[in-house]
Amino acid sequence: MLASAAALAHDPSADPAKTEAWTPVPAVVATPVGAAPSDAVVLFDGSGLAAWESEQGGDAPWTVADGALTVVPGSKGIRTRQRFCDIQLHIEWRSPAQTRGVDGQNRGNSGVFLQELYELQVLDSHDNPTYPNGQAASIYKQAIPLVNASRPPAEWQSYDVIWKAPRFSEGGGLLAPARITVLHNGVLVQDDTVIAGTTEYRGPPSYAPHGCAPIYLQDHDSEVSFRNIWVREL
Repeated sequence: MLASAAALAHDPSADPAKTEAWTPVPAVVATPVGAAPSDAVVLFDGSGLAAWESEQGGDAPWTVADGALTVVPGSKGIRTRQRFCDIQLHIEWRSPAQTRGVDGQNRGNSGVFLQELYELQVLDSHDNPTYPNGQAASIYKQAIPLVNASRPPAEWQSYDVIWKAPRFSEGGGLLAPARITVLHNGVLVQDDTVIAGTTEYRGPPSYAPHGCAPIYLQDHDSEVSFRNIWVREL
């Protein structure tokens, strides 16, 4: 039997205020168009490489021009001076326009390494066949992207990443593997993907205990460019 309006009026549980949560109040984050959120750590805004260093130590050796930072082939990779665990990451990248005579893994190859150990592949995958777990937006040698959302070479592309770092016990055992969600040019390509371990070129991935660590950008002998890099610590 349906309760009468009078009965509902005298039922305290029917009061809509009973299901209103007033605390905690979320912090206000400004989101200006074309700029990083107000609570972000800006890692590169086109003005310099103060947030980065060479993987060998010392100043980052890549070039900065026209608001972009570009790999200097043979100079080695660069990493953030700051260490991170769980983050939201935004990064834009562009592969070189010249593709003649360059195919597969040699075309526009770089990588975004979370905690220096786990690679989100950067590659020109527009009309450029290669093994799918090595194409753009793959977790290299581990997870194939759901779709290929690549733009043509020389066009700017974006990755928006949610990274949950692995958890280890005090004794060094793995409590929870890392997980990653990636949008490539606004398209979901990695959906809460479980990371099997560190990125390996040969052999299977595995875990060893570690803490927060830098974000690393790879020098793979291609003049890949990056811009508008920021993170939000989660």
